[in-house]
Amino acid sequence: MRGEFIGVWSETWREIWLPLIDHEGVPEDIFCELYRVLAPALRQQPSVEALADVIDNPVQSREAFDKTSAHDFAGERALVSFLEAAHSALDELTGDELSNRYFNLVAGFIDKFSLRYDLRRPCILCPTLTGMFASLLRNVHALALTDGNIAKRLQDVREAVQDLRFGQTEGRIANCVAKQVMLLEAIGATAAGITGTGLAAICNQSRQWPHPAMRTSLLNLYGFASDFPGLRHGTPSAGMLRDIDMRDLVAVSILLAGFTPYLSDQLDADVVYRGA
Repeated sequence: MRGEFIGVWSETWREIWLPLIDHEGVPEDIFCELYRVLAPALRQQPSVEALADVIDNPVQSREAFDKTSAHDFAGERALVSFLEAAHSALDELTGDELSNRYFNLVAGFIDKFSLRYDLRRPCILCPTLTGMFASLLRNVHALALTDGNIAKRLQDVREAVQDLRFGQTEGRIANCVAKQVMLLEAIGATAAGITGTGLAAICNQSRQWPHPAMRTSLLNLYGFASDFPGLRHGTPSAGMLRDIDMRDLVAVSILLAGFTPYLSDQLDADVVYRGA
């Protein structure tokens, strides 16, 4: 599940639009207003004349609205803009009763399909922290489609995480961390101006840091991975305080993934936050 509306748009007819109109007193031209605010979100927007022909006819408006598929939208961000604008259109059409019903249906839809938004009044879809992290990982997967080495290292990470299902041993946990460091190295090595191959060299060559402390944080994580026995080297370490366990897997995985935008010049942080 992408956690985005565009991935489950086909479900909105049953979950939002039909329950919205299944009441007495709903204006006949409701889909005229809805299609009017939907049209700007389409990849291929109708001409002014074509739009006027549709929204002047309640039957054509409903048919055009019903035929709109996820592929017709310009992207997730455009679809979200429509969903927010639909609330204002409904409020102008009939007032609070219809717009409040719509608000509650959208809120229920978000909960049912575990989408990456919080819904705030009057009708504002705000990306969540968990949704932003999921979006970041999707963008890393998109990078893998453009680079064979990143794709291989990402597959290594997948397999390492899957292996944990067969036992959360120190060796499997260590392998997960090591593979994630290698994935960061593969991503960082593709950035413009980077000639280093190890994560330390890539960190020092990157010019995307907002403050030296951020670079030092990742260097310290790399130092942990390089010095802790069983991660990247097999020799004992005087700095080891305890055996590695699942706490470290969860924490280090999130931390390492979080540094990805600093190491890649192909990730758009605004797209990660709001969608394409």
